Amino acid sequence: MCFEGNLLRNVLLIFCMIRKVLVTVVVLFVFIGTGHTQTNKAEVDVPAYLVRSRIEKLNLQTPVSLTYNEHVQAYIDVYTLKRPDHLAGILARSEMYFPLFEEYLDKYDLPLELKYLAVIESALDPRAKSSSGAYGLWQFLYQASRMFDLEVNSYVDERADPVKATDAACRYLKYLHANFNDWLLAIAAYNGGIGAVKEAIAKAGGEKDYWKLRPYLSDQVRGYVPAFVAVNYVMNHYEGYGIEKKTAEFRYEDLLTTSVDGGISFEQIAAHTQIPIEVLRLLNPVYKMDYIPMQPQPVRIVLPEEKFEVFHEKLPLFEVETEPVATRNPAPGDTLGRIKGSHIVAPGQFFHEIAMMYQCRIEDLLAWNGLENKFLHAGQQLIVWKPAEESCNRVSVSKVEESVDINYYNAGAEEIKSGS
Repeated sequence: MCFEGNLLRNVLLIFCMIRKVLVTVVVLFVFIGTGHTQTNKAEVDVPAYLVRSRIEKLNLQTPVSLTYNEHVQAYIDVYTLKRPDHLAGILARSEMYFPLFEEYLDKYDLPLELKYLAVIESALDPRAKSSSGAYGLWQFLYQASRMFDLEVNSYVDERADPVKATDAACRYLKYLHANFNDWLLAIAAYNGGIGAVKEAIAKAGGEKDYWKLRPYLSDQVRGYVPAFVAVNYVMNHYEGYGIEKKTAEFRYEDLLTTSVDGGISFEQIAAHTQIPIEVLRLLNPVYKMDYIPMQPQPVRIVLPEEKFEVFHEKLPLFEVETEPVATRNPAPGDTLGRIKGSHIVAPGQFFHEIAMMYQCRIEDLLAWNGLENKFLHAGQQLIVWKPAEESCNRVSVSKVEESVDINYYNAGAEEIKSGS
């Protein structure tokens, strides 16, 4: 009996110890889970007074007047609440482009904060194209390219050249500031043109305070400056909203530039150096057809630093090509100059109709979707690659402003143009 009693007591003791451990684990789990939820909620729910305080501190660091108000808050909401993944991608791309922008802004004695204009213009996508035809990081129209000595032809579009387009943007911003002697008006004019801003000043009775003459501007221009202030803020305080920067494909310091005589396709470079064609496209968006054309003078090409020596070692092996591969026979499923999307097959639709919609070939549709036959059924979802000019990652400033006039907390319900 004594032995059985001791055994029973030991069993009960072990049971109690296990029970205490389980209770402790459950309590810790609930505590940690609750704390994590509260932290995330606190990070997203940033009070207005704190946002105002942060913007006031940013304002002390720049000659560009940064002011907080409900219009600015509307754009902060768009970037941090409605499109946090979009902002995370911009943050990653900024590591590749911001050092370049700052270098040229400093060269022209311009405020470094003007680099944020490119976020509004193109979401830092050098191939971004608007519905009006503006193209590149700084969104120059075709007609304006000649004014800024940016060459545009069938092979090359220097509006997509990060270096040349940035230099042109700096020269234009300096010119605009010389006209108005006010950075907010210069920024508004970058978007809407000098004439639009001067007309607004005239309608406002000569008023040159941006926020006072703002009602006299068009919807698009009216939203541009608040968006600029908001981007200044979110690019510096994104972590407070629980947003993590995506991993950058390349940083500015990871790249090197060299010169070549031309007559070289990306396909040939990739074959000799094992640099993926997609990487060559990313680093050299100025070349429209995966081809560096023959030129009277050597032209630039940007390469990953780790491939720089290999490129020069293999360069003597390159054969001069007089036309781009794309004009000879583009491979089925090629995605150059396109952005990924989807299409739901409508009743009675055939491949040729869908191919016409997306300006591609039936062979491309088959390759994109891994299909071997041309049979379709209603409701079927297809992967399609849309022409780049049909999509743009920018936030549409005019659509946000339409919502601001009603209720700025609900701003941006339809503010994002098509694109991921």
